[in-house]
Amino acid sequence: MPNSLPRIVLAFVVTLGLVLLGGGPASAATASSPGPGIDVSWPQCGTTLPKQPAFAIVGVNHGLANNTNPCLASQLAWAKTAKAPATTAQPRVALYVNTANPGRQGSWWPTSNTYNGVKVTNPYGSCAAGTFKACSYMYGWAKASDDAKRRGVSNPQSYLWWLDVEAENTWQTDKAANVAALEGMTAYFKRIGARVGLYSTGYQWGQIAGTVKSTSPLAGLPSWLAGAGSAAKAKANCTLPGLTPGSRVSMTQYISGGLDYNYSCG
Repeated sequence: MPNSLPRIVLAFVVTLGLVLLGGGPASAATASSPGPGIDVSWPQCGTTLPKQPAFAIVGVNHGLANNTNPCLASQLAWAKTAKAPATTAQPRVALYVNTANPGRQGSWWPTSNTYNGVKVTNPYGSCAAGTFKACSYMYGWAKASDDAKRRGVSNPQSYLWWLDVEAENTWQTDKAANVAALEGMTAYFKRIGARVGLYSTGYQWGQIAGTVKSTSPLAGLPSWLAGAGSAAKAKANCTLPGLTPGSRVSMTQYISGGLDYNYSCG
């Protein structure tokens, strides 16, 4: 999710093309449409952000699943300038969190099905018995719990939480274990009454999670697709398949002027 040099170069090229055509970041929208949303996180700390986006998504972490965006409070305050009432199918303000499965090489790894005093019903069995998928599930549960309780998010149950699934974070070669970690996160957020979605590209999702079973809790979750190089391409990407069985593409992302813009697919 964070901007990198290649993406910034791409953004410059896209922006230049839009300027020559008389457009801008919101030019995918017609004069009567609500325009794009914007997602931000720690790379935008200290940046003056456009006011009143159609909707806003704020990153909770500082690039890893176990840390906090240092600008979370100020960026949440900015996000609340999003147009009201909501002008798209997206909530005015949503959150996204980094995901990972570092395995036993991580700075922390669970050893039981209990976290912060809560005994978790684990569909993969006992983490205490050393079952790797069971511990992966608990890792995801624990990271989601931390995101909701320790990062400074008020009323976490009121948000849509997007799980940011990207290759730049640490994953296992065992895709089923990676799916278990994502299922653990999903289970926690649903337990508190929050909504959940999945962010990735089709390629990265395939490398990390592979083909998810239709019986998985990830099946049917809305998809937010990255990877478009322009607003027009982002709009076209709404017709792509979702990341899991039964998933609909809810939103697509494109880069312009160093910012992440998002097209609501309706």
